[in-house]
Amino acid sequence: MTSIRAIVRGPFTASTWLATMQVMTGAAVAVIVFSVMIALASVAIVVLPTVVLVAVPFIAMLACAEVFTIWQRSRIAAFTGVQITVARGLLPRHSDASLISDLLKAARTLSTWRQIGYHLIVGPAIALAGGTAVAVCWAGALIYTATPLQLLLFPATIGTSAPKDIAVTLAGPVLFFVAPWVARATARLDTVTAAAMLGPTRADEVRRLAESRAATIEAADAERRRMERDLHDGTQQRLVSMAMRLGLALATLEDLPDEARKVIERAHEDAKEALKELRDLVQGMHPAILADRGLDAALSGVAARAPLPVALTVDLPDGRPLAAIEAVAFFVVSETLTNTAKHADATQVHVDVTHHGKLLTIRIEDDGHGGADPRKGSGLQGLRQRVASVDGTLRIHSPHGGPTVITAELPCES
Repeated sequence: MTSIRAIVRGPFTASTWLATMQVMTGAAVAVIVFSVMIALASVAIVVLPTVVLVAVPFIAMLACAEVFTIWQRSRIAAFTGVQITVARGLLPRHSDASLISDLLKAARTLSTWRQIGYHLIVGPAIALAGGTAVAVCWAGALIYTATPLQLLLFPATIGTSAPKDIAVTLAGPVLFFVAPWVARATARLDTVTAAAMLGPTRADEVRRLAESRAATIEAADAERRRMERDLHDGTQQRLVSMAMRLGLALATLEDLPDEARKVIERAHEDAKEALKELRDLVQGMHPAILADRGLDAALSGVAARAPLPVALTVDLPDGRPLAAIEAVAFFVVSETLTNTAKHADATQVHVDVTHHGKLLTIRIEDDGHGGADPRKGSGLQGLRQRVASVDGTLRIHSPHGGPTVITAELPCES
């Protein structure tokens, strides 16, 4: 009963006419899109031997494809409410100096060719074939349903076969109820295909998430640097001033009662201890030397201040990593050395940092008693989480009796 009711109501529902308009406007847009894209593709093929000039029609094709994508997204959204998200534009956004590299990057991107393929082949094929089918169904429904009226008004111009006239007359109402299903099916195919080919790929989503996470990490790193500057220039200087004044009071006020002197001495020691803790905190957040001179110099400072001998090797032949990667690498080394000094009962630590291609590798080995377990403390878990924040990996090998080897691999670009 429900199916019969749906068939009867089909021609009179808003969804049917929205689907019909979606298909017909899609056919109209397809004519424009196909004409422009095939013309640009033809020009690109003609100038292909010149190598250099082929960039001109390719840029024009990217620009037109981007505009056509906006058209199609707007058309689909207007008739269906479906919002097709596009991970990135096709046209290069950088300066002229990087135009060629941007074009080559776009040419290697699957999204580029999916969008061009949709506008050049798939979209026009679906729109024109579907538009033709929908137009034929509705036109046939109107024309064939009007056959009795035509026979009445123009008896001499219509066929003379009564069975044929009856069949044609019956075909009109049938097409009248079939047309809505054809229109909705074509519109559905149009929407699904546009979403699949104009929307982001899985790689686009992964890249977008990676870029978003990288931006978040960069912002957090910038905030840490700001806090480090504020602490260094504000709170730390006040503590230095307070410690100096307390020391000056102890040195100059000779007639102080013993109780008052003890209070001032205690305050002086507390101020110096607070200053030391603050310096350690600032150094652990983001040392100034890391931003100014890079990872090698910053790790050399950490190794020099470590409470046990550290053999440090830093090999960065491929240039300086990103600031966020440097910060994570610094944190891994400094935190591991601190944990080793507290818990490992080690006499020496070897730290090797290498950077080749897109991978920064940190290997830290001590001669302690081993038995380090991330499940028994928050220190190693914190290291693992910090490394994972930049899509890195952390491996811990620490059998009982030692040695403990911690290896961190951080993906990065120079």
